[in-house]
Amino acid sequence: MQKITAKLNYLNMTPRKVRLIADTLRKLPAQEAEAQLLMRPHRVAGPLLKLLRSAVANARNNFKLEANKLVIGEIFVGKGPMLKRSLPRAMGRATPIHKIMSHITLVLQETGKVYNARFSILPTAKKEKKAPKHNHADHKPKAEKPTSEKSKEKSGFLRKMFSRKTGS
Repeated sequence: MQKITAKLNYLNMTPRKVRLIADTLRKLPAQEAEAQLLMRPHRVAGPLLKLLRSAVANARNNFKLEANKLVIGEIFVGKGPMLKRSLPRAMGRATPIHKIMSHITLVLQETGKVYNARFSILPTAKKEKKAPKHNHADHKPKAEKPTSEKSKEKSGFLRKMFSRKTGS
């Protein structure tokens, strides 16, 4: 049984918040864990997903292992360095703010059992970049859309209620 280790250091999230999600992934097949992370709304799911995909790619490319035989054997989150900041308070006082970072270690294990994929994970299309904003001098007026006659006509009650002219 072969073990593949991947590490993520200096993640700018507290270890307590990362452990909450990391503990749910332990002993899951790699494909199942990837599907779980894709569906989680938590902010930490993105970096954990990237770490898991990196570990699976390392196992596939460097060690010639099959992705459907990999299981998350161990995942542990350690405390990283702390940035010390302060928040100004009343009467010249300051409240300390500790921005704690995390170190994550993910260990994939190869098993003899082949896990069937319960989910099909489709790659997402890359988002197109927005066009730069134009100056008003460069702006061209939009062409008016032709409207149908039905949208111009309103029924009797609506015409009466929403007409701009009163007394007609």
